[in-house]
Amino acid sequence: MKTWTDRLDAGEAVIKPTPRTVGDVVEGQTMLVPTARQVDQFIRSIPPGARIDVRALRTAMAIEHGAEVSCPVYTGYHLRTVAEAANEALERGVPLEDITPFWRVLDASTPTTKKLSFGAEFVAKQRRREGLGD
Repeated sequence: MKTWTDRLDAGEAVIKPTPRTVGDVVEGQTMLVPTARQVDQFIRSIPPGARIDVRALRTAMAIEHGAEVSCPVYTGYHLRTVAEAANEALERGVPLEDITPFWRVLDASTPTTKKLSFGAEFVAKQRRREGLGD
């Protein structure tokens, strides 16, 4: 069985027309379908003490890769992959400052946070530590 860390390097990014209108994504827009590694790298670029919500992350990633929007579904999947892989790294003894700071994107109200195997309290604790609230 693949670990979350293994899943970070799976797949390839694609830019394609959006197949249908869903939420803030309009049919026909150019859409980035990101990889987990792209999401991971973007989150690592967020400085300590700064936060960004999922919608803003999707917009910034799309612009960075020459698309109009980022796929909300794949971005959500990959946010969980990034967080779970970071937790695996902590369990292997990697120092907190060397893992991906996913708490700068995820908070207690983000649906992805509720799915994390290690619970939302870790996210809230790291957000408080950086002055981001919970």
